[in-house]
Amino acid sequence: MEQEQEHRKKARVHRGKKPLIDQHRPVEEHPVRKVRLRRLWQFGATAAATLIVVVAIIILMLSIHTYYTSYIRADLESRAQTAAGVFRNYTQSNYLSAARQFVNQFEDKNVIEVQFLNSGSRVLMSSNMVITGAGVDSADVSAAIATQRVQASIGKTESGESVVSASAPVVYGGTVVGVVRFITSLREVDRQMLRLLAVCVAVGLVVVAVVALFASYFIKSVLDPVIRVTETAKRIAAGSYGVQMEKRADDEMGELVDTINDMSMKIDQAERAQSEFISSVSHELRTPLTAINGWAETLYNGEVRDADDVKKGMGIIVSEAQRLTRMVEELLEFSRMETGRFSLSVEPIDLQAELEDAVYTYQEFFRRKGLELVYTPCPEELPIINGDPERLRQVFCNLLDNADKHGGSGGRIDVSVEKEEEYAVIRIRDYGRGVPEDELPYIKYKFYKGSSNVRGSGIGLAVVDEIVASHNGVFEVGNAEGGGFVATIRLPLHEDTV
Repeated sequence: MEQEQEHRKKARVHRGKKPLIDQHRPVEEHPVRKVRLRRLWQFGATAAATLIVVVAIIILMLSIHTYYTSYIRADLESRAQTAAGVFRNYTQSNYLSAARQFVNQFEDKNVIEVQFLNSGSRVLMSSNMVITGAGVDSADVSAAIATQRVQASIGKTESGESVVSASAPVVYGGTVVGVVRFITSLREVDRQMLRLLAVCVAVGLVVVAVVALFASYFIKSVLDPVIRVTETAKRIAAGSYGVQMEKRADDEMGELVDTINDMSMKIDQAERAQSEFISSVSHELRTPLTAINGWAETLYNGEVRDADDVKKGMGIIVSEAQRLTRMVEELLEFSRMETGRFSLSVEPIDLQAELEDAVYTYQEFFRRKGLELVYTPCPEELPIINGDPERLRQVFCNLLDNADKHGGSGGRIDVSVEKEEEYAVIRIRDYGRGVPEDELPYIKYKFYKGSSNVRGSGIGLAVVDEIVASHNGVFEVGNAEGGGFVATIRLPLHEDTV
């Protein structure tokens, strides 16, 4: 039990403690330890760039390799086709002699090997060796013999070296008597591809590095404002209401900063208004209770014996008790509005009659205080509307009380009702000092009292605004021409008012 009491005591101290900072100074930057999002984002951007570069290099290398091999293949096919056509000009008996002469005089034997094979796919002669009987098991040779057309293929030698070969049949009288075959190695192509691959990898690494740098800058530009907003939100949640962040850009983040700043200021205003409300209500309750207790004890102890003094004391007790009752009812009404338990008892009502009842109730009261209450009725009859007569009478009484408290020094209060288009317009004006222009936008807020020193809870106009809004009406406040304050109520006159 003692620990629980101590905990509650600390909580009350924390709630009432003011932060030891300038509430409206821009928030200073703080280091943030949690950088997992930054790392994840950085890794994702770098990984995506790396994947794109790898895919681009693979596609580029495959495209270049395909281009080179296709070019070499087409060149060998052209050579084979040309050579086979030349041999057709010789007789079959002179074919081998012409082939030997062709092999001996072949100029590109350092890079291309030329072979002559018989119809059984055995090598008769080669630019690398004059005569050999080795068999050739290659797709291009068998396909050329079978189709009697030039064929090419890409394969590997026994040593694993990649080669391109093209074979063209030598045909006499519709019969294949031999095959002329050109072969070249892809060793140099592979070397060039390796060099190109090294260059592409180097360029790719540079690209990935540049992307990583840009990503880091972009991530920093996005996350740093988010971190600042998060830190400010934590400070607001911890009780540092009113803190402000510096707006550094007119973009979406700038709009978020404006929103957070506005929220912080409104929370600060609400906190201050609530504190002022508690202080004001405490004072408002203490004053009549003191008067009631003082006169009750005086009368109870028999200290006052004169009948006029006794009557005066009882009058004070009754008056202060009524004031307490009105204050408690106002607080209960406001509590019902805050918790959503506010409801209306709607019925057909004569709006002007309800207003006149409130005016007549206050006329004598104001007269005794030296206030003149001037009522101007509507020159035409107002239709019956649907509404809650008790709530509307409460609205009229609250506004008349407000005019008395804040504008009674002017000596006069005007009340009028008239019809404007489809609305009944009720105006209650005093001739006091009015309200400072910078406070006008806030005087309908709950607990707001502004610079006024008049006693009250600061929720009367908020209750009025809620009741009028629930009748689909509009409640307006402002300073009147010539001085004073005017409250205007506009209620729709059609049947479905509520």
